Amino acid sequence: MKSHFTYVKVRYAETDQMGVVYHGNYAQYLEIARIDWLAALGISYRKMEEDGVMLPVYELNLRFKKSAKFDDKLKIETRLKRKPGVRIEFEYEIFNQHGELLTEAETTLIFVDMEKNKPIKCPQHILEKLGF
Repeated sequence: MKSHFTYVKVRYAETDQMGVVYHGNYAQYLEIARIDWLAALGISYRKMEEDGVMLPVYELNLRFKKSAKFDDKLKIETRLKRKPGVRIEFEYEIFNQHGELLTEAETTLIFVDMEKNKPIKCPQHILEKLGF
């Protein structure tokens, strides 16, 4: 489905003493890629929250193939898995500057009405931007 590339340079502070990216930083990389993916489609995450809709992460899965290291230029491919309902599901592949696949990941987020703090269906204007 809809695919987008985001680029992130690994900073020294994101690595451990061996110069390898600490696994906890991958959640941030995926968030950067997701927000960039939405923005490329003309969907502002800030506007969505101003309109009372948030997208908390429900599930996060990571499969590490190779280590990302300090100063690597990561290319993150973000793909929508299927038409969103209450959930929106993404797949990711993270490559280094040499084109080596480093990480495969998946996230599931839930559309939530911020006022009621209850799950809701994907807003229609977002479905339209996604081509549904």
